[in-house]
Amino acid sequence: MGVRHAVVAGGGIGGLAAAVALNRRGWRVTVCERAPVLTGIGAGIVLAPNALRALESIGLGPDVWAGEALLGPVELRTPDGAWLSRTGAGAMSSRYGPPARAVHRGSLIDALAAALPPGVVRLGVAVTGVDDTGDTGDTGDTGDTGDTGDRRDRRDTVVVRTSAGDLRADVVVAADGMRSVLRGQLFPRHPGLRHAGEAGWRAVLPGVGPPPRSAAETWGRGERFGIVPLVDGRIYVYATAVCATATSGPRTQPADHHAELTRRFGAWHDPIPALLDRLGRRNPDPVGVLHHDFYELASPLPRFHSGRVALLGDAAHAMTPNMGQGGCQAIEDAVVLAHLLAADADVPAALAAYTKARHRRTTRISRRSRRIGELARLSHPLAVSARNLAVRATPSAVTSRALDTVLGWQPPPGPAPTVRA
Repeated sequence: MGVRHAVVAGGGIGGLAAAVALNRRGWRVTVCERAPVLTGIGAGIVLAPNALRALESIGLGPDVWAGEALLGPVELRTPDGAWLSRTGAGAMSSRYGPPARAVHRGSLIDALAAALPPGVVRLGVAVTGVDDTGDTGDTGDTGDTGDTGDRRDRRDTVVVRTSAGDLRADVVVAADGMRSVLRGQLFPRHPGLRHAGEAGWRAVLPGVGPPPRSAAETWGRGERFGIVPLVDGRIYVYATAVCATATSGPRTQPADHHAELTRRFGAWHDPIPALLDRLGRRNPDPVGVLHHDFYELASPLPRFHSGRVALLGDAAHAMTPNMGQGGCQAIEDAVVLAHLLAADADVPAALAAYTKARHRRTTRISRRSRRIGELARLSHPLAVSARNLAVRATPSAVTSRALDTVLGWQPPPGPAPTVRA
């Protein structure tokens, strides 16, 4: 059998991680990314211990993320600065191993892309569909098949339709985001996305003075403000607010995002006002602040595969950002998928095993993230007071144990992957 070919639809974090993992398991990989350039839109991402272990298992170890680590999990406050929850950093490090690191998404994208051989990523090429019917007729394949004498039955491959022509692959990884075209084709009866009832703002600020070592989030009445120090010294800030949905009324976009953030959060505890002031000086143009609504899958998919196509990351299990696990779970997906497709594994059987390995875990994390969002969105004063009292009354040991199944995840055992040039 010749070298098998994987086509990855989407050059985001999950797609590139899958490409690196498959390449290091001996696959020839083609990544089709519709954008003309690779970009890390989304400002910052926290690489939790589970994601760091996954990345290290495919050769992206601690040296890639040089810089200050986060001391512990997110600390919670109220708008007047009173603490809701704090967890000792030492206990977290001893419990989960590698401390979390927050990086700019652009840096993560660059690191993943740099780990791939030249020519793997095809920019400006959109995957528009797949034909997994096993048709042995001529497809007009315009892609290099990398034929090294391999004469596999074409029923054992899948045709990938792209804006630049057709490709033939042994497996397709659908990592084309929460609005996945391939998910829609494979599961046309699935209800798709639903609005989560919140909108968010994100930005990255240059560091001035010693940055905080811990991530912190402040919960108000239906509003949140978060501060996360990045490993390069910059500061990632984000904010959320309850908003109208398609069923509750028309959406009105703020004309000036900085002014809107100042109106909502300018009287909150330090250092939030100073950060907002810096944001105004750094980004006088409202375009400098990213703004988006939150969405998640309305219900779990029945499975994460169909034939020779595997769905990964947001395409498989788009979730709210309340646990900071969306990107981390996509990285886990990539590592598990490549592990199951190693050597001469039967592709359909490997993808069925991938669904079995990933479906229950990601569904549970998605549901937990949704529940956290429901608590954070509370706005009635009595409900907010009861929530805050409950958070304060929860021992840190209980909070840590609740994270065990998420942060304590380990990559599949096996020999270290080798790089395919």
